Amino acid sequence: MACWLLGLTGLVLAMVVLGGITRLNHAGLSIVDWRPLVGVLPPFGEEAWQALFADYKRFPEYREINRGMTLGEFKEIFWLEYAHRLLGRIVGIAFAVPFIWFLVRRAFDRPLALKVLAIGILGGLQGLLGWYMVKSGLVDRPDVSPYRLAAHLGLAVAIYGCLIWVALGLLIRNSAEQLRQAARWRAAIWGAVGLVFLTILSGAFVAGNDAGLAYNTFPLMAGAIVPPDIFLIEPLWRNFFENVPLVQLDHRLLAMLTALVVILIWAAALRWLGPTPTRTVLHVAAAAVVVQFVLGIATLLTFVPVPLGAAHQAGAMVVFTAILIALRLLYPPAPPPAPARPCGPSRSA
Repeated sequence: MACWLLGLTGLVLAMVVLGGITRLNHAGLSIVDWRPLVGVLPPFGEEAWQALFADYKRFPEYREINRGMTLGEFKEIFWLEYAHRLLGRIVGIAFAVPFIWFLVRRAFDRPLALKVLAIGILGGLQGLLGWYMVKSGLVDRPDVSPYRLAAHLGLAVAIYGCLIWVALGLLIRNSAEQLRQAARWRAAIWGAVGLVFLTILSGAFVAGNDAGLAYNTFPLMAGAIVPPDIFLIEPLWRNFFENVPLVQLDHRLLAMLTALVVILIWAAALRWLGPTPTRTVLHVAAAAVVVQFVLGIATLLTFVPVPLGAAHQAGAMVVFTAILIALRLLYPPAPPPAPARPCGPSRSA
């Protein structure tokens, strides 16, 4: 069962990275309707392609940005969005079929079944939220709402985190000594998890406002630490989510704070935390956060090329994964499901 949940975790991670690539290639608005069942089939034949292309031409992205695009160019962005949606359907099947199988075999106890079911419901809501996000770019502006983009990414990261938490609960076996050391570290690492999550969300607002294409210098912005015009929009709170200079400044500050906190926790663990699995994972987290910080600067200085932008988004998930694993190792394992089944072939098969 833990293997299944970890496999789902890998699929969700692929969804997040592919979603970032789709966004960076401006492909997310290439499919202008949502057909959960019929939409699994790609277009066949010239007539079907022309019909899809004609639909796309009715919306702002074509009229304001891609006017004159050829059918071949349309196909390039279509296939990215199609792959993203198809992978979402694969994730749904990869969840539903084993879940039903485990239920039929009574491999879940009630608490575990409810936890996994809740994750599945969140996954279904994520599909709806994805379409709600796309719809915002089909109205009067050729881009999706940054608020909906942040919600879509945030829910994906939350689902990913829940899968890791439940799966590791079935695998870890902490000693009494490890748990005695754990209590005083939990609050600090929870804080790091929260900071990584907030930084990821702020990155979604950077993407949603195309803020990575402005102020492409570091550490200064327009020759200053704090750029001008950061509070131009009324009411004041909207500047933090819609005003390009402040949106980018927020992301920079959160990234620096996150890196500092993770490194400080790692340094403290070297001195005060015994040789435990959590300490080992914190080595990975510290290295990952340094690499991610450098990737972020490189992405900014080079005006967000697709390979670096995708690597930066993937790097954020690596940091989140390492910190979350370090935290989960500080908690007792979950009670094993009944019957407990190890990864690999069943002995009764």
